[in-house]
Amino acid sequence: MLDAERQETPLGVPPEIGSWKRRLTLALGRATRHGISGTIARYSAVGDPPIFANAQFAWVKTLEDNWRVIRADADAILRRKDTVPSLVEISPDHKGISDGKWKSFFLWGYGFRIAENCERCPQTAALLDNIPGLQSAFFSIMDPGAHLIPHRGVTKAIFTTHLALRVPRAAERCWMTVDGQKVIWREGEALLFDDTYEHEVRNETPEDRVILLLHVKRPVRFAGSLLADFFLWCVRSSPFIQDALKNLEAWNSGQKP
Repeated sequence: MLDAERQETPLGVPPEIGSWKRRLTLALGRATRHGISGTIARYSAVGDPPIFANAQFAWVKTLEDNWRVIRADADAILRRKDTVPSLVEISPDHKGISDGKWKSFFLWGYGFRIAENCERCPQTAALLDNIPGLQSAFFSIMDPGAHLIPHRGVTKAIFTTHLALRVPRAAERCWMTVDGQKVIWREGEALLFDDTYEHEVRNETPEDRVILLLHVKRPVRFAGSLLADFFLWCVRSSPFIQDALKNLEAWNSGQKP
């Protein structure tokens, strides 16, 4: 993801910051990810649009049909909103695009199921278990005034889904742009998009915006699927993701990172 100058580096880390492992990861990512994403796009079984049609994925309707159940789980977590970490506390590398006004309660993180958090949201967790290729799933809470600057995701090996759970009453003032197209969330509706296209998010209202955010493996034909799987393995093994998982574990155990 990117910093304020739309820098295209994984998870927003400025290139001068971090250990040699992080700097090496950044260098390798810059050198290879555009070529890899181009290959994945050519082999994509669902095309390469900025925004996907919901009907392309059968599991989306199940989520939409059960959105009130999922919202009930989110509401239970948000009764103690102060215990939900900001994403930059779990993944400080996101400081390049956000501040502490974007909070995230993880159920799945980077291909790993967070058992303790899933137990707190059993109905949502059961629905997530039926989504093929699920990589990450979390309740994404944008506080009033939150802003994610224009940025791009790391890889076309995944796509992003937003299931709107609580949208401010002034919905037109809580928005996202994807590849220049402005979109507004509607409660109970899902939005599927490719986050490698530039996107920006802003909540200009005095209310929270709450969604279930998913990262799901893109259906890719052989042999592009081999490349996509290899790249995802590299991402999960990177210091960015491993440090985030350690921070999440520490937070859940009561030891804030």
